[in-house]
Amino acid sequence: MTASASRTPGRIIATALLLAVLGGCSSAHPADRSDTPPVKSKADAQAWAQQITGHMARTAGIETDPSTIGALFTPCTGRNGETASDDRYILMYSVKSSVPRAQHPEAVRKIRDMLVGEGLTVKGYRETVDGKPDALVDAFHPNSRYSTTASTSGSADRMYLRIITPCLLPPSEEPSPTS
Repeated sequence: MTASASRTPGRIIATALLLAVLGGCSSAHPADRSDTPPVKSKADAQAWAQQITGHMARTAGIETDPSTIGALFTPCTGRNGETASDDRYILMYSVKSSVPRAQHPEAVRKIRDMLVGEGLTVKGYRETVDGKPDALVDAFHPNSRYSTTASTSGSADRMYLRIITPCLLPPSEEPSPTS
């Protein structure tokens, strides 16, 4: 079995997971930001972000440190700073991993290739700064509108994995009235 063939099931599973979790909830016109956001509980959004960062880590052959998980829920704000009264939110989820700095370029290269293969658009990429390992890949999913980052973090042998969700709407506590 080739390396490419052995990765195919993981890619299929990750893509199916992504589509089921966010992609299936996206509006038919993702560029129209006035559409109702996808409905997702904060717990489900955080579990999804953890699954995606875990997938990124496995792809790069690194292990994340659960003690470094950060999950920040912030209200969605409009173009003019307005917020809706329906508790819509954005999740900024991050986790770190201890990886020898010399391996950072290879790790982000693997993550970049996986993200591109799963339909994300790379917005930023580097492997070095001034000839020293200082790696970064920023990518965006055009349909689900989430962004992801893998990067060198600080001066130590740390890699940082981050997901930022699009605006999400928590499920309503009461069933909606029917007409």
